[in-house]
Amino acid sequence: MATLTSRAEDYSKWYNELVLKADMAENSGVRGCMVIKPYGYAIWEKMQKQLDQMFKDTGHENAYFPLFIPKSYLSKEADHVEGFAKECAVVTHYRLKNSPDGNGVIVDPDAKLEEELIVRPTSETIIWNTYKNWVKSHRDLPILVNQWANVVRWEMRTRLFLRTAEFLWQEGHTAHATQEEAVAEAEQMLRVYAEFVENFMGVPVIKGLKSPAERFAGAEETYTIEAMMQDGKALQAGTSHFLGQNFAKAFDVKYQSKEGKQEYVWATSWGASTRLIGALIMAHSDDNGLVLPPNIAPIQVVIVPIHRTDEQLEAISAVATELINNLKGRGISVKFDSRTEYKPGWKFNEYELKGVPVRIAIGPKDLENNQVEIARRDTLEKHTHSVDGLDQHIQDLLTEIQQNIYNKAKAHRDSLITEVDTYEDFKKVLSEKGGFISAHWDGTVEVEEKIKAETKATIRCIPLDAKEEEGKCVYSGNPSKKRVLFAIAY
Repeated sequence: MATLTSRAEDYSKWYNELVLKADMAENSGVRGCMVIKPYGYAIWEKMQKQLDQMFKDTGHENAYFPLFIPKSYLSKEADHVEGFAKECAVVTHYRLKNSPDGNGVIVDPDAKLEEELIVRPTSETIIWNTYKNWVKSHRDLPILVNQWANVVRWEMRTRLFLRTAEFLWQEGHTAHATQEEAVAEAEQMLRVYAEFVENFMGVPVIKGLKSPAERFAGAEETYTIEAMMQDGKALQAGTSHFLGQNFAKAFDVKYQSKEGKQEYVWATSWGASTRLIGALIMAHSDDNGLVLPPNIAPIQVVIVPIHRTDEQLEAISAVATELINNLKGRGISVKFDSRTEYKPGWKFNEYELKGVPVRIAIGPKDLENNQVEIARRDTLEKHTHSVDGLDQHIQDLLTEIQQNIYNKAKAHRDSLITEVDTYEDFKKVLSEKGGFISAHWDGTVEVEEKIKAETKATIRCIPLDAKEEEGKCVYSGNPSKKRVLFAIAY
């Protein structure tokens, strides 16, 4: 099996090699776009399934809206169009024709669209144009809708899963009668994302508010969960936006209140994308390959038989079949790899590279002793266990691995949060240590932009649990009421 560049040597190269060698994704023939391969997509499916259930448990329903957005829709909310204008892919024609010189096809100049269509970078505009027809009375509210879809943002510098021109995501779009309801919805969905990322992906996050400069285009307030990667860079893992009445006013979405008055609707939107797979890789994996938390691993347990003869394989298979049935009965996904064209050592390397949480090896000696050898992916430790009670042991072990992966990521994240009180210390910590820098900020966009220009660090969030304290801005020396978190981010 091919070895990986180490993280210490070149973190970026390690990441790219791992995505390719673990068979998760590859670059496509379309510049800036990726092909998500079955193993990578299986991880996305597990994420999707879990998030989708959490959305439904909080009263949301799925719907689907068009991929194309008329250009005029995007013009209606000024901040929104300004935020996305530079990333839009535009459809101008609707037909091809054979080239007169016989060399393939050309765009038919007579097939120009009356109005150009934007390939959705996000769906607020098309959805709020639709909600105008759905909302007449207070009885039509709230609307709690989610869409699983692809979006296009024309990125020039791409990296598999983290930043591609097209990516998969979900986007929730809700409409409410009151400001209080909409704010409560935005905050609830932030908690849903945090619970998912921490409990299923094993990645600790900090919940907070974005600074005005970092807010979603067209939002009154953006809530975010920020994660820390092993290389000391932050990654935004999910956002939830309180949109106020901006889109309702832009698309004239009103409802008749109980008192008979015409009122504008209050809105939220919230989304998480396939970049979560990038977060999963960078938060946990090591120089041997992926390390997947059991709750998100497509294969939680792999059984590898070690045999020389067909008779031995048959005997091992009989034991394995019973174990597989017991494990599946507990809701554990398990694979029995009986391929004879690969040696056990090759298989061990493959499943280590793919991050399978638990590997069980069974050989003739193990059968004699009524035991199996178990290897944990998170610690690379091995131990033996009796075949009796093995399914319960594996279930307990998976729970332990899930917790251990989270604890390790949290300890690492916590070690990379540094409080500073001077700009000198700010720059020193940023260059020597990285991670989150907790510092006072005077609340001005000018200071935020200057720090970003000078250091590449941005305000990742104003933590929701930040305590009020008198301080001075590290850059301007002006008064500040609370600390915010800066970091260099993906």
